[in-house]
This record gives sequence, C-alpha cells and structure tokens, in this order.
Amino acid sequence: MRRLVLPALLLTVVMTVLLGLVYPLVMTGVLQVAFNGQANGSLVKSHGAVVGSALIGQNFTNAKGQPLVQYFQPRPSAAGANGYDAMASGGSNLGPSNPKLVAQVKSAEAAYRAFNAVPANVKVPSDAVTTSGSGLDPDISIDNARLQAPRVARARNLPLATVDRLIVEATQNRILGIMGEPVVNVLRLNILLDQLPGS
Repeated sequence: MRRLVLPALLLTVVMTVLLGLVYPLVMTGVLQVAFNGQANGSLVKSHGAVVGSALIGQNFTNAKGQPLVQYFQPRPSAAGANGYDAMASGGSNLGPSNPKLVAQVKSAEAAYRAFNAVPANVKVPSDAVTTSGSGLDPDISIDNARLQAPRVARARNLPLATVDRLIVEATQNRILGIMGEPVVNVLRLNILLDQLPGS
C-alpha cells in the first residue's frame, strides 16, 4: 500500500508546484515582457493619467448622464444601470421579435437622429441603436462615426475634414485582414480630439 500512496503523493506535490506555481509565474513573466500593454488590461493614458481601457467602452456624459455633444458617443450598453459595468457584463437577452426590444430600438433611433441631426432618409447604423452581446463594446462602426462627425465638428468649431481624418486614424482594420469589420475605437478617437491644439 505504501508503495502506491507515496509515489501518488509525490507526483501530486510535484505537479502542483510545477503547474500551479512555476508555469503561471513563467507565463506571467513572458507576457509582461512580450505583451506588456495587453497583459495589464490595454489601459489608455491621456496626459499621464489612465482614462480607460481600449477593450471596454465607457460613457461620455455630463454629471446628469446626458451625452456630451463634443465627444463621439459609444454603442448603447445593457451592462449595469448606467451601462459599461464590467461586473454586469451581458446583453439585454431580448429576442428580435420582443416588443420591448423593438420599442427600445425605435426610441434609441429617435434619440440618435435628434442628437446627431440625422435626416429621416438616412439609415441609422444598427450599432448606434442596439447593444452588444457583452455590453462592453468599445468600438463603433465607421458609418456610425461619420454620422456623429458633423455634430462633433460643430461643437468643437473644427473643420469636418479634421474630424474625418481623426476617424481614419482611430479606425482598426480587420483582424489578420479577413476577420470582422473595420471599427473605430471611441475612447481613442475622443482622446485624439482632446489632443488637438486649442482643445
């Protein structure tokens, strides 16, 4: 019996140390060296202070929760009471035929059109009026950004061409050139706006 138990205990201790301690420490060290930014949450800094993560969306609102006209607005979020709560990540779980979802989308579309002065004959992108599966999506479509650009340009007294150039700069292309669609990171775009001279 002792011949069976002793090797089993020894193997358990060795594997616990190897896979529970050594391997995680080695991987942490490699990732800190090779992918430091990603390993630490893809944090974004502005003027030396952390202002968010490139992987998690956030609201650009005033103290009353109203969207700020001088900033691009993110995709709506169903995560938490005010949105973008990483502790409450998740979608609304409402199906496409659910009357509540249909009403939410219609309401969001009306608010988007009014806020951005989008005429009735212009199609509103779906990401402007629907939430993502996680509720934390940091990106918007290029069409969404272009519809918001005139509002931002007016609010900041900027030429529309300048704002369009920043949209291009904040655009992330398809992964490996084939997966997904090009998207605009809202936090990065708003930081680029704030870094313009006179902002």
